[in-house]
Amino acid sequence: MKIKQYTFYFLAIILLSIISLQVDNSLSLSHQWYLLRHPEISSPFADVFFIHAQLPRLAITLLIGGIFGVVGSLMQQLTQNNLTSPLTLGTSSGAWLALVIVNIWFTDWVADHSALAATIGALFAFGFVIIIAGIRNMTGLPLVVSGMVVNILLGAIATALVTLNSQFAQNIFMWGAGDLAQDGWNSFFWLLPRIAPVVLIFIFAPRILTLLRLGNEGATARGLSVLPAFAFFIILSTWLVSVSITAVGVISFIGLLAPNIVRTLGARTARQELIASCLMGICLLLITDSLAIGVGQWLNTVIPSGVTAAAIGAPALIWFSRKKMRAQDQLSISINSQAKTVSKYTVIGIFVLLILGLVLTLFIHINEQQWFWEIPSVYQWALRSPRLLAGLFAGIALAIAGVILQRLIYNPLASPDILGVSSGATFALVFSSLILGSTLQTSLWGVALLGSCVVMIILLVLGRRHQYAPASLILTGIALTASLEAFIQFFLAKGSLNSYKILLWLSGSTYRVTREQALYFAFAITLIVGSVFLLTRWLALISIGRSFASARGLHAGHASIVLLIIVSLLCALVTSTVGPIAFIGLVAPHTAILLGAHKIKSQLMVSGLIGGTLMVWADWLGQIFIYPAQIAAGTLVAILGGSYFLCLMLLNRSR
Repeated sequence: MKIKQYTFYFLAIILLSIISLQVDNSLSLSHQWYLLRHPEISSPFADVFFIHAQLPRLAITLLIGGIFGVVGSLMQQLTQNNLTSPLTLGTSSGAWLALVIVNIWFTDWVADHSALAATIGALFAFGFVIIIAGIRNMTGLPLVVSGMVVNILLGAIATALVTLNSQFAQNIFMWGAGDLAQDGWNSFFWLLPRIAPVVLIFIFAPRILTLLRLGNEGATARGLSVLPAFAFFIILSTWLVSVSITAVGVISFIGLLAPNIVRTLGARTARQELIASCLMGICLLLITDSLAIGVGQWLNTVIPSGVTAAAIGAPALIWFSRKKMRAQDQLSISINSQAKTVSKYTVIGIFVLLILGLVLTLFIHINEQQWFWEIPSVYQWALRSPRLLAGLFAGIALAIAGVILQRLIYNPLASPDILGVSSGATFALVFSSLILGSTLQTSLWGVALLGSCVVMIILLVLGRRHQYAPASLILTGIALTASLEAFIQFFLAKGSLNSYKILLWLSGSTYRVTREQALYFAFAITLIVGSVFLLTRWLALISIGRSFASARGLHAGHASIVLLIIVSLLCALVTSTVGPIAFIGLVAPHTAILLGAHKIKSQLMVSGLIGGTLMVWADWLGQIFIYPAQIAAGTLVAILGGSYFLCLMLLNRSR
């Protein structure tokens, strides 16, 4: 890369910095230049705001953008994986969870030990990802998929903690959205000495990264101790990411995009890529921060910079995953079942568990002193029966949707939540409340259906290139979910009571379901599931193969569209009624196959039974686990389901 290209980056940074200062500024350029030379004499509010708010924001944007750019490049070169970044390796969510824990339970440590806690959390998350994916999969998509599922899992735990500690919510919400706004120079001067070790990357990393391009054996033959060097730079990268998150919160995708862009623009050597990625990271964050300020002015609200970064970065992640995916990147997952058919005693056992969960929910009462058995009063019945009915049918609906998706796409990892179908419904509902300027309307089933259908269409269009390969679809779905999360953080960052209600709904809560809603919901799910059983021949033929189905007189394309609409409708109904529920659509079909339910009808019945049972038990355990506080059923299921997903990947790697 020539000097002229570096000059271009510097000129771009200067131009973007000037533009950034003009977005929310009434001062002339000449007066701004005067204030830069004479900051001590500023007295009007506009002058003080420029010196102590806008300039610190610009300065910290330059630091954070450069750090994420160079760390992203370093991680991608270390792993030889163009999809690696702090986001995709789970380090961002690990640091975020650690900071949430410190802010809730160890408030005395916040000032002095937040960065250390974030580093420990990020290292824990990264180590977890390495254990799951394996050292040999560092260059493939299994590493990225593992990292992003760890993000979902740790994010669910963090959400549960915030929900249970609402007194800390407002501060944590804005922080989690990634906010570059500053009220002075304190954060900048706190961050500056802590990112000084970045100099070590520019001094020592280029030669090591150049040797690593020869492969581990080639680098070792030339005298490089690969493992110590890898560990040192990963720990250093984690520290830099952690202190950045401590200062401004979670800002996703910059570390992913910058290195990929500079490679496209011609960066070839390790040193060139590191320097160019640093400069490109600054440019990207300046652009996204200016967009956040501009859109915030237009909407007359505060939009965190992390929202615009994710809105741009999620489509880019999908694009690069499609461009960079190779044959060896396919993620292979198999489900081995010893049972040829499902035993009737197994079904009876699951049914007994379901009945027991229903009985415990209705008849077991708890207070601060003891548990006791009592027939529910009219008031208690009015409170408990709707949430019980909603949880039961939500589990059934998602389990059925998971079976249909896995059969249609020939992908054992297909699930409404992992693929982002439920996220589409969530986004549609939240976005509609933004446009309408009202509270969240969870009765808008049509809006939720539209969101689910849009995501489903995107998945089908993008997935055709790789024949709906598991890794490609999951990465696309998780990228869409990450983008959604950024927009949700926009709502939560307001810190209002309505924001907290949205968070409760996002946790998969049955708390606010009314009797009428529960009855309509149960009736609708019953009708849809009944129609699915009438279409089992379609599913059976398509499961064998689309050409086989066509030879038997079935129009596979039309049948697939009808079945996908059913999946979207199920997800829309569940999401609009109880909120997004994660992993039920993955766990229930898998468990049914492990129990021997290989045929379509038996898998549908057993999966529905398992899904309903899981939700009933999750709802009851959430009520009594940490009484008098409660954990939403969706949060508990997300934690259990995410753990199952990661264990599944770990077992398949060991095989």
